[in-house]
Parts: sequence; structure tokens; C-alpha cells
Amino acid sequence: MTKSLAALVVALALGACASPPASTQPAAPLVKVDPAAQGWNTAALADVASYAQSQKTTGFLIIQDRRIIAEHNWPLGADAETFRTNFVHGTTAVGALLEDVASQQKSFIAILVGVAVDKGLLDISKPVSAYAGAGWSKASPEQEAKITVRNLLEMNSGLKENLSYDFEPGTKFFYNTPAYAITKKVLEGASKQSLDDLTRLWLTEPAGMSDTSWRKRPGAFADVGNPTGLVTTPRDIAKMGQIVLDGGKAADGKRVISKKQLDALFQRTATNPSYGHLWWLNGGSYSFAAGANAMRSEGAFIPAGPADMVAAMGAQDRKLFVVPSRKLIVVRTGQAADRDFNQQLWTRLMKAVPAK
Repeated sequence: MTKSLAALVVALALGACASPPASTQPAAPLVKVDPAAQGWNTAALADVASYAQSQKTTGFLIIQDRRIIAEHNWPLGADAETFRTNFVHGTTAVGALLEDVASQQKSFIAILVGVAVDKGLLDISKPVSAYAGAGWSKASPEQEAKITVRNLLEMNSGLKENLSYDFEPGTKFFYNTPAYAITKKVLEGASKQSLDDLTRLWLTEPAGMSDTSWRKRPGAFADVGNPTGLVTTPRDIAKMGQIVLDGGKAADGKRVISKKQLDALFQRTATNPSYGHLWWLNGGSYSFAAGANAMRSEGAFIPAGPADMVAAMGAQDRKLFVVPSRKLIVVRTGQAADRDFNQQLWTRLMKAVPAK
């Protein structure tokens, strides 16, 4: 048995990987199509769009097999001035808002970590201090030395949000944004490049993400321990989703991240089977959500969604859903929606999407 086949057998046996097969040829450009001709239930699809719009959505995009099934860019309401000030950085020529997509950036960073591993610059099993320098946390030197890059990716660093020590690394899931933010310093330390430069060279230019960049956040929410926001658009977010569907390749066929490192992002972790390396994974046996007091919930984190779905999600209900089994990408940007938005959206979507 070859090494790659053995790895595949192990992943299937553990039910741990949600990543798709790699493409074998360059992709054709995105085209808008008639949903009905692609087998979509247009009445149900209209209900999906109506629901999304009712939830203060600004951008909503559905792509299946590189075909645009639905695309909507809705304006912000007059009552959204605070959101506009904190999250909006302009408008594209097609009317899409350039938004800071909050914690969706985590999944974006995870891909950059995989690229750094591919380049031989980073070993996630090493201590964070090997790349970020000693004293990056408020833990003791002995405690800090036990925290690996992998722990930051899996949200089990053992640190509180103020970066003081709380529990043994690798033993408990705690969604910790300030601890995650150190991963940016890790990338800069490993690559000897700025976050802007390595992002451009490793991901946004190869992927054609021309509307994506890092921006300093306004003071109103820059003090949460993560002062740089990822500003982007629904179309660019979808390009990241397409890289996932295409096994690590950009639309022109160029390799962005190896299939091996891409797959590693979607391995279910021992401390939360609904979380991989800064990506959310549907279909797990239980989940812990984000939040300091998140309780364990039995079953998939979005029961109405496909079991193989992976997601990049951020505050204010920024969503990137990728469903390999259906070659499907769904993007949502905008203001905070109702509490059960994920379940409500996918209940409607599954009525609209073509049968397999």
C-alpha cells in the first residue's frame, strides 16, 4: 500500500476528513447560469434569497460547479452606521461591499499556515515561541514552552483571553481570538516577511483575490486582541472556497497549497470534533461553539446542512460554506442575523439544491 493510499484509508476509518478530491485541470471562468437549467428549485431558491435579505445580509452568493446560481449585493440600511464605521471599507464596481469579515480570517490564515509548512518554513508541532519569540504570552516560561502552533490552530492552547495560563494545552477547546492572533506573528517569524507580503505572494495573487487585504481595525474593536481585519468581498471569499473544492489549486490550475496540507486543515480535533485547524466542520458527533461559556452540544453544529460541509465563519454572521459532495459554495456577508440563522438558511437551501 502506498503512503498516500494508507493516509486516505486512515482518514476514512476515523471519519476525520471533510476535504474534496483535487481537480486535474484548470477551471473555466465563473459564469452565471439559469438555476432551473441546473436542476435547482427556483421557488425554493427565491425563498432562500428572501430569507437572506430579511436577515440584514449585504452579500449573498451561491456557486455550484463553478457556476453562479445566485448573486445578490444589497445596500446597508440607514440604521447601520455603526456597522458601516467598524466593518465597511468601500464598495466595488459591481456594488459589493468591502467588509472586514471578522473571524473568517482565521480560516484564511490556516491556508497560509499550510503553505508555510509546504515551503519547509514552519513545523506546527514546535512551540509557538520558536517563531514568535519567548514571552508572547502571560504564562510562565515553562508553561509557554508547552504551547505549540498546533494548539493555536485547534483552539486548545490552554490560555485565557488575556493570554494567561488556564489549563494544560491540548486538553480543552476554548475559542480564543487573542491566542489565535499570535499565529500571524508565527507566520511572519517563520517566513521573515510581513503579513501583507506573504499573504499577497502566497495566496491573494495566485488565487486572483484582487479585493482582499489586511486593514487596521478602528479603535472601537481593535482592542479584542486581534487588531488587523481581513477586508474582502463575497466573490473573493468564494475563491478561497473554490481552492478547497479544487484540492489546493487556484482557478488557473496553479498549486496554492498541497493536498496534504489542505486535508490537514479538516482533520477533526480531539477537543472539538466540529473544529479542525481554524475551520468549522459539520457532521461531528458533538460541538463546542465560539464564546467564553460555550456548552457542549450533541450532534452536528448545523443539523440541516450536509455532513461533509466545512465552514469559515465570523462575527456578524459572515459565512463561507463549502460542500464537496455537491461542489457547492455559499457566501454570506452583512450584519448579525437571527440566532438560528445557520439552521434556518440550510433548511431552506436543502429544499432548493438539486438532488445528487
